Order: sequence, then structure tokens, then C-alpha cells
Amino acid sequence: MEAKDYTQDSTVDLRGQPAIASKTGRWKACAFLVGYEAFERMAFYGVASNLVVYLTTQLHEDTVASVRNVNNWSGSVWMTPILGAYIADSYLGRFWTFTFSSLIYVLGMVLLTMAVSLKALKPSCAKGVCNKASASQVAFFYASLYTIAVGAGGTKPNISTFGADQFDDFNPKEKELKASFFNWWMFSSFLGALIATLGLVYIQENLGWGLGYGIPTIGLLLSLFIFYLGTPIYRHKVRRTKSPARDLVRVPVAVFLNRKLKLPRQSTELNGFEPRLYTPIFRFLDKAAIKDDNTYATRHACTVAQVERTKLVLGMILIWLVTLIPSTIWAQINTLFVKQGTTLDRTLSPSFQIPAASLGSFVTLSMLVSVPMYDRYFVPLMRRRTGNPRGITLLQRLGIGFVIQVIAIAAAYAVEVRRMHVIRLHQITGPKDIVPMSIFWLLPQYILLGIADVFYAIGLLEFFYNQSPEDMQSLGTTFFTSGIGVGNFLNSLLVTLVDKTTRTDGGKSWIGNNLNNCHLDYYYGFLLVISTINFGAFLWASSRYMYKRENTDANLGCVQMEGKALDTSPLGLQV
Repeated sequence: MEAKDYTQDSTVDLRGQPAIASKTGRWKACAFLVGYEAFERMAFYGVASNLVVYLTTQLHEDTVASVRNVNNWSGSVWMTPILGAYIADSYLGRFWTFTFSSLIYVLGMVLLTMAVSLKALKPSCAKGVCNKASASQVAFFYASLYTIAVGAGGTKPNISTFGADQFDDFNPKEKELKASFFNWWMFSSFLGALIATLGLVYIQENLGWGLGYGIPTIGLLLSLFIFYLGTPIYRHKVRRTKSPARDLVRVPVAVFLNRKLKLPRQSTELNGFEPRLYTPIFRFLDKAAIKDDNTYATRHACTVAQVERTKLVLGMILIWLVTLIPSTIWAQINTLFVKQGTTLDRTLSPSFQIPAASLGSFVTLSMLVSVPMYDRYFVPLMRRRTGNPRGITLLQRLGIGFVIQVIAIAAAYAVEVRRMHVIRLHQITGPKDIVPMSIFWLLPQYILLGIADVFYAIGLLEFFYNQSPEDMQSLGTTFFTSGIGVGNFLNSLLVTLVDKTTRTDGGKSWIGNNLNNCHLDYYYGFLLVISTINFGAFLWASSRYMYKRENTDANLGCVQMEGKALDTSPLGLQV
């Protein structure tokens, strides 16, 4: 009887049977996942892109309150994946966590569509002017939004990692295919966002909010149908440890208990020492693996493998910290950039005005153009020069994204200075007065942020998936989502503090309800300064970062994958 070609990475099908390589996984399985991602991103950005406009025009919130509420909701959407990833890694697995969470996500979208469609749930309007929403209407609207946030908590960290699981790391051909996975995964995400910012935003402002939210709701239901069509050919990773996240608690506790003990001179004396795993960084954590039978604490000593997993997470935290400011810059796209655009001339013809939020489509367009160029031209060119299978290292990719983002916020500052000059020149003071300056002046900042994200956002997702400990890749991916979430919360905090501080003693707010009579240019200048300082912090953190040692063969040891001296694999890094 001929042996079946099972996968080498021990993945299984939904019934728990070993996965057959020729019949499961790879891009034929990822096609269903990519289809889901495009529709899901259309739904998310269909809400997020124009939410600040709905809050100000329909619910009559002021500028600071609307920006704060959008940031708080967006932050929650990107923070709840921490819980979803923990449940997936420790209990249910990626597939089932995604399944249950997607139902909550759809419920939230249905409730939100009802909130903007049914007369009893939305403010009454006459001749384009809406009355103030009642407390119950506001409560129902925000309950719907945060139901979406809860659902996203289980879908977002698991769907991309589940996609990466479809490639066998120990099969050279599949590993080569996997090297481009995150680039094309984000391409589908950008495609969904483009449809939202170009089409749905226009529908919301011109044909009705109910239709504008109803379409992505139907699209999300369709995407789930597409996802489950691929169930028979999906691969599922089996957890090697019962609860891998517990090591993140056990190791610090053991370090505290052993705090008075001296580290052995030779690392080989540590409990469960393995040369292929040990790294000489964060040596204070090695105290968790001290063997000393005379003390109670060390009878429960951790192994070197457990300590090394904790070291990986600590190193990732250092990189995570310097991604918070870039995430704060990204938060401007759906908040202040949109409000800034509403003050400019948006007329394309006598009968058509471009919605301010639609300019966000240029972020997506620049991404859609840049991803194929990066994957098909930049990577092969750099690969020939550096010998690195990725062309450049993960942290170099992040660094380039950081630099482009700093240039983008500098462009935003320069355009705002120009806008303020035109305001003074024409003596414009009213909050609804249109500044005689085309909205397309904002294009450079949008396009630059799109190009930056090809390096920064995709690189960051790949970095955290690649560098996270085995059996913790969903939780590792939440470093990416939580960074965006904290960035949104940080932007909310900054906006509130800057507004309150600049209003003191009768001063002019930098971010007031009337953007024609404030100093938004000062705020952008402030963001430019902290972005530049943060880039310096990134250079410091990246210079001290030690890459994860990973398996290059199912039966062999580990090597440091990004370091040239130890790079023994012809295909390089595991994606």
C-alpha cells in the first residue's frame, strides 16, 4: 500500500487526522481565507472610515468628542484580539475561536445597520438637519459598535495566522510560497478597504447610512459562506503544550523567588539546558532555570525552553513599544485628516462633491500598487545584493516604513501651514466656511502613509508572527493588533490633553470645533517631533534585538535565522 504524503509539520484536518499535503493547505486553501479578509475589511472600513462624520452630523458630537470616541472604539477593536488569541492558543484553537467570534461580529453589524436605519433607533431629521439623539439611541448605537469590537477580538488574530498555518515550514516549496503570504494577505485587506473608502463612504453620505452599512453586512455574511466552503482542505496546527501562555507568568514568578541566588558561571548548569535554544540576552531571566535542590523555589525551576520563550516575548515588547507612535500617526487617517478635508474645496463637478473620507482610498491605492512592486521587484533586487531571502531583514523593513511615515506627517504639517495661510489671506472664520484650496492638497500625506504601510504594517505583522514562540503565534500576532489599539487610545488621550491644555487661560485650542479658527498645524508639528524622537528609539531597540532561533528541518535543531553567520537554510526565515 502506497504511503500518503502527509505534511511534515504535524498539521491535521478538522477531524484530527494527519493532513495530506497534496490535498490540503497552500494557496488553494488560502484563497477562501483571502476572500473572507477582503469582505471583512470592507465591513470594518465601511464603518471606521466615515464614523467621525456620522458622529458629528447625525449624533451632533463635537470634534474632540467624536475623535475621542472613534479612537476609543478603534482601539477596542484592535485590543480585544489579546483575549481572542489567548483563547485560541490555550483552549479552542484558531478555527473554532474564529467560528464563534465571527457570529458575534455579524450580530454587531446587523445591530449597527438597524441603529442607522430604523426610525425608532436613529435621530429624526428634516431637510438634512438631525435632532439630537436620545440617550437610548446613543446607547444602542455604541452597544452595536462594541459588539463588533468583541467579535473582531476572536477573528482578527486568528484568521491571518490560520492562513499562515496552511504552509508547511519543513517543505521547501511551500516555505517559499509562504514567504509572500503576508504581502498578498494584506493586498486583499487593502482591496476591501478600497471598496469601503471609494464606494461605501459615498453611499453613506448620498444614498443613506442604512444602505451604506447594510451592504458590508451582507458582504460579511457572504465572506463567512466563502470561508466555510474551504473547510475540508484546511490544515490545523496541534498544540505542543497545554497552555503555552502560562510560561509568561511562571518564569517571572520563578525569577522573583530565585532573586537572591547567583547565576551559574556556565549556562550549561541551567535546568534543561539546550545549546540550540539558549540565547545570552536578558540573563536575569535565567534565574528561573537555576537548579538548586536546597531551596523550595528551585524545586519548581523552569526549563531553558520556557525561559527562552519568555525572552522572545520580552524582546518583542521592546519593539512593540516603539510602534505605538506610528500607530498614533495612522489614527489620523480616519479622524483629523477627514475633518481637515471637510473644510477644503471638494467639488469635482457642479453636481458632485468627493466625500472627505474617500480620500483615504488613496492610502489603499498606493498600497495596492506598492505591494506587487515590493514583492516582484524590490525583494528580488535586494535578495541578489544582500543574500537575504527576504531581501532585507524584518527590522530593516520596519525602519524604512518609519522613515516614510515621518516624511508623511511632515507633508501633513506643511499642507496645514498652507491651509492656515489661505484662511488668513481670505479672512475665513466660520466653522462651515469652505477654504478655497483643493482637497487634493492632502493627497501626498495619504499616499506616503500607504507606501509606508507596505513596509511598516505588513512588516510588523510578519515580524510578530515570525518572532513569537511556537504554539503562541495567535497571541504573538496580537502584538500587531494591540499596538494599533494602544495607538488609537494614545491619540485619543493626546487630542483630549492638547485640547484642554491649549484652551487654558482663554487660549485658542489647537483642535477646536472650528478647524478654520484653531492651530491644527501646531498639533501636526507636535506629532512630527515625537515621530522623529520615536525613530531614534527604534534604532536603539533594533540594534539590541536578537532574532528568534527557529527550526529549519523537522528533525534538526535550530539556527538564528536573520543572522548571516548562522543562516544555513536556503530559504531563510520562517514566515
